[in-house]
Amino acid sequence: MTADVWLPIPPDEIEGLPEGPAYRYWNGAEDFPADPADCAFYVVPYMKPAGLGQRPLPRMTHLEVVQTLSAGTDHVEPGLKHLRPGVRLCNARGVHEASTGELTLTLILASLRGVPDFVRAQDRGEWLGGFRPALADKNVLIVGYGSIGAAIEDRLAPFELARVARVARSERTTARGEVLPLTELPALLPEADVVILSTPLTDATRHLADADFLARMKDGALLVNVARGPVVDTKALLAELETGRITAALDVTDPEPLPREHPLWRAPGVLISPHVGGPTSAFLPRAKRLLVDQLSRYVNREPLRNVILTTGATQV
Repeated sequence: MTADVWLPIPPDEIEGLPEGPAYRYWNGAEDFPADPADCAFYVVPYMKPAGLGQRPLPRMTHLEVVQTLSAGTDHVEPGLKHLRPGVRLCNARGVHEASTGELTLTLILASLRGVPDFVRAQDRGEWLGGFRPALADKNVLIVGYGSIGAAIEDRLAPFELARVARVARSERTTARGEVLPLTELPALLPEADVVILSTPLTDATRHLADADFLARMKDGALLVNVARGPVVDTKALLAELETGRITAALDVTDPEPLPREHPLWRAPGVLISPHVGGPTSAFLPRAKRLLVDQLSRYVNREPLRNVILTTGATQV
């Protein structure tokens, strides 16, 4: 048996891969590049339909590492039940911070300053002036303060905000200030002009932004979701949007892709981008650097980065 590594990027396009493993290219094609039982290190194809990346897992009987190229791992976790104990699941921390931070800032500014209205007015040949909200002097709440949440705050820093509040699963102190636990959300939501969701999708965060969450948001507030679609209760969000009380900017939706006839497309005050936070020109260089580093660590039996869980281990 060989120690195969399955990559969704052709190995000859990744400079610096360590010698030793047999590299196999698989990006979701119908046919596998080799016997899945020989795969020791599996890099899941990126931005593919749900379930495709899980397809070879039941046959990967000698697997040691599953590496995603996404920050979230919810799309692959259901397939882990097929794996033997001791397989490490790693995410792509460090790959998507720049792109997701950029898009978050874009969605906020576009929404506040009325860019979608300007684009529609341009199509009509209409000069649409008037006052619009600025990001300056706003209170911003970041829900989910991992590496992406921190990258978002880095990009917000020059915009003369009144305050940034940070919330995550665990309370801690960072270089930029305190991070409060999720239990503080009820008190923080009524003060926030912009609420940014950048949390992973877990059982605890599914429908985190439910009817009660949205009702606590202040009148005129903007909800920005760059996390996962199901973090927001779509039905509850639609009800709030229809009143005009809050607005939303969504890079992710539930369901996704959003069907053509879904009412969210036509809801007032919503800006939708089609899950493009990660796939930019910044992706490949950072993804390749991550893979070279992780595989070098794997070959040299050094600790891997970004280990989210180990199969068969008790998760806290």
